[in-house]
Amino acid sequence: MASEVFFTNMRAKRGASLLEKLELLCRRAKVLDVISEKDLVALKIHFGEKGNTAYIRPTYARRLIDLIKEKGGKPFFTDANTLYVGSRANAVDHLNTAVENGFAYSVVGAPLVIADGLNGKDFIKVPIEGKHFNEVNIGSAAVNADVLITLTHFKGHEATGFGGALKNVGMGLGSRSGKQQMHSDILPSVKLEKCIACQKCVSWCPAQAITVEKQATIDQEKCIGCGECTVTCNEGAIGISWKSEANIIQQKIAEYTLGALKNKQGKSFFINFVMNVTPDCDCVSWSDAPIVGDIGILASKDPVAIDQASLDLVNKSQGLPGTRLEHVGAADKFAAIHGIDGTVQLDHAEEIGLGKREYQLIEV
Repeated sequence: MASEVFFTNMRAKRGASLLEKLELLCRRAKVLDVISEKDLVALKIHFGEKGNTAYIRPTYARRLIDLIKEKGGKPFFTDANTLYVGSRANAVDHLNTAVENGFAYSVVGAPLVIADGLNGKDFIKVPIEGKHFNEVNIGSAAVNADVLITLTHFKGHEATGFGGALKNVGMGLGSRSGKQQMHSDILPSVKLEKCIACQKCVSWCPAQAITVEKQATIDQEKCIGCGECTVTCNEGAIGISWKSEANIIQQKIAEYTLGALKNKQGKSFFINFVMNVTPDCDCVSWSDAPIVGDIGILASKDPVAIDQASLDLVNKSQGLPGTRLEHVGAADKFAAIHGIDGTVQLDHAEEIGLGKREYQLIEV
């Protein structure tokens, strides 16, 4: 049986603003049914990198918060720290950026909690059965929440073709070391000229693979590639590796999503905002012109189906001239930009039981 995906378009009029249509969408899709009174409800959202303007507007998020409170839930916004060095690599910078981008309590009506803590070390190892992982590092705030509602800005991505609900949950809720695991298939090594022998990496290595004399040395036989040393080193002596094939990173993201949702059966929901569809992720410090016109908002219990539906709606839309999309009539618009088949993540997610690619689109 096909999964249900509810959809509302961008048309609005007096008495039926897009905010009101969002609320109607949520009620028709029965988003609130996953919430019980006093549940701690995590709203996974991307706060946007400093300089980015394409992230979901806080006014939409506030309408969801009001609905959750009406049901008796206790909502909070969350995201995990980034692997790259930007304006969201630690909780202090991350929260400052979120507030600057409009997610202050006075605006959105709920607190902000960085899922993996101050510096990315606050995570829980969740066992899974995957092709690439048998356990994944998920930000503890997300694991410990009773409910997970995912608000996703659907857009392009240079490593995965497109970024939807799967990427928002999998990459977004993976700890900093988890992000390193997803991004790289290469074990870390030490740049000796940068190492100051501070020994911080030693205390964080779970495999006891690092020794320090004049500089740190990593025993490649013991190393398990967890990424803890990489995200611990403040000197850049154990550099971040971004070397992973596009197909593999998509599969890894799907497996991290599996871990993030493991204790959320019947307690998760996904909302995709297919508007301002930029060619790049909200992680970049700019926002290029959207490649198609605004399409609408989707809601579903199935993260695979909602991403498939969002992708189909984008690909059926007319491409906009004067954007990164040089071939406006391209069948796969994100592949035309990034040269990556983003459906690999959908295939693997379906294979590991996260949902179905077959869906029924129900217009609200």
